[in-house]
Amino acid sequence: MSYQDQLKELLEKQRLAEKGGGDHRIQKQHEAGKLTARERIDLLLDPGSFVELDQLVTHRCSDFGMEEKKFLGDGVVTGHGTIGGRRVFLYSQDFTVFGGSLSSAQANKICKVMDLALKNGTPIIGLSDSGGARIQEGVESLGGYAEIFWRNVQSSGVIPQISVILGPCAGGAVYSPAITDFVFMVENSSYMFVTGPDVIKTVTHEETTKEELGGAEAHSEISGVSHFAYPNEKSCLSGVRKLVEWLPANNMESPPQDSKDQPKDPVDRMCPGILELLPESVNQPYDIRKLIEETVDHGDLIEVHSGYAKNIVVGFAKLGGKTVGVVGNQPAHLAGCLDIDASVKAARFIRYCDAFNLPLVTFVDVPGFLPGIAQEHGGIIKHGAKLLYAYAEATVPKITVIVRKAYGGAYDVMASKHIRADFNFAFPSAEIAVMGSEGAVNILYRGELKEAQDNGKLEKVRSELQEEYKRVFANPYRAAELGYIDEIILPEQVRRSLIQALMACETKRETMPARKHGNIPL
Repeated sequence: MSYQDQLKELLEKQRLAEKGGGDHRIQKQHEAGKLTARERIDLLLDPGSFVELDQLVTHRCSDFGMEEKKFLGDGVVTGHGTIGGRRVFLYSQDFTVFGGSLSSAQANKICKVMDLALKNGTPIIGLSDSGGARIQEGVESLGGYAEIFWRNVQSSGVIPQISVILGPCAGGAVYSPAITDFVFMVENSSYMFVTGPDVIKTVTHEETTKEELGGAEAHSEISGVSHFAYPNEKSCLSGVRKLVEWLPANNMESPPQDSKDQPKDPVDRMCPGILELLPESVNQPYDIRKLIEETVDHGDLIEVHSGYAKNIVVGFAKLGGKTVGVVGNQPAHLAGCLDIDASVKAARFIRYCDAFNLPLVTFVDVPGFLPGIAQEHGGIIKHGAKLLYAYAEATVPKITVIVRKAYGGAYDVMASKHIRADFNFAFPSAEIAVMGSEGAVNILYRGELKEAQDNGKLEKVRSELQEEYKRVFANPYRAAELGYIDEIILPEQVRRSLIQALMACETKRETMPARKHGNIPL
């Protein structure tokens, strides 16, 4: 065979591989409002940076007539490229080939790029669009999933793992995304569930739809499985790009630093908007997001889990050009109380930041843990302990700002000095106490209140006692006298104080006791 014939054969195979399941199936994919595997890669990566691997792989199944049904690539496109000039490895499942179902050959392709990502210390991104295990292959397909799961666990805390759900993800397939660090979903076109609506109807007689059961809204607002939800694939992939650009490539890297040609937000910029934001009464709500945005570089916050456990806000921002993890109680929802979902949400985010050397900045305005039978029976003790554990375990720089309320055990849990935060600041408006003034007065002055009630002066006496309690206890000065607060700062100066503290902690080194791993209260 001449060189020209060899070249012609190669080009024809490449053409067939790039067509996936063929023009007809590509058209059906587009009619469903979905992009193809390769179109998604083109949107995600820097133009012209994609290098494909294993383009000519085919399955090896000979049962059920499968030897006559082979497509080059076997339902997944794998390789590497760059995002913002930084290397990533990725795979993109191709629904036009056997519905993107996982075969042993497809699993081997995915495992290969996962291994390369881990060896080279780069993020791994999975674009999922699959009907699940390839039934014709039986246990080989199931074994393929397990091989992927094992690698997810080995890579956890070593390289960022991102799952982007762009179609169905059902059965065993859902557990790989569940192990990864961040899950992205698209409204009305992606869904995840262990058992589908038909099985549920048969077993439990409940009727539901795929969207109600496992759509983007369900997982981003109810279950908390999804961290980000977007209206379409283009905006979703753009969100993935931004997140990757802000994260370290692996657990040995420092947080990314803005390049010299990027616009600078002055370190000493004042934040007068915070004064207008904070209400006079400590019982009035406000949006902690606005306080965070007023403080961080260019007001830019990548909020994680924005629709889930809204009583706490977590996300990534930049201070002085470097990425940090931000946690803040949200007074605009449930008064900022910590409950089960908020505790788990924040704990997992904190552990991610600690694994990847991202400093933690915590804004505290918390009246305590949410009371109620459902919370106690649901395990608020165990789940609240996860948040405490995460903060106490973290060895990255930890900077805390008490904005208003810091009551009871919630004060301890929210990165207090006692669980080894490095710098603890407080606004003059901060109230650090065992409980709020009303509850404290009811306990401390029970006799005086009963006497006042008998004399018809209950409200007057109660009000005076509450004001006295606030003056003596519900302020930041007692904690500052004891060294639990390092500095009481003006709200408009918070940005400067945070960046100075972060600069002071740049060379922080802290080691934990020798052990295989701790036993977090799961």
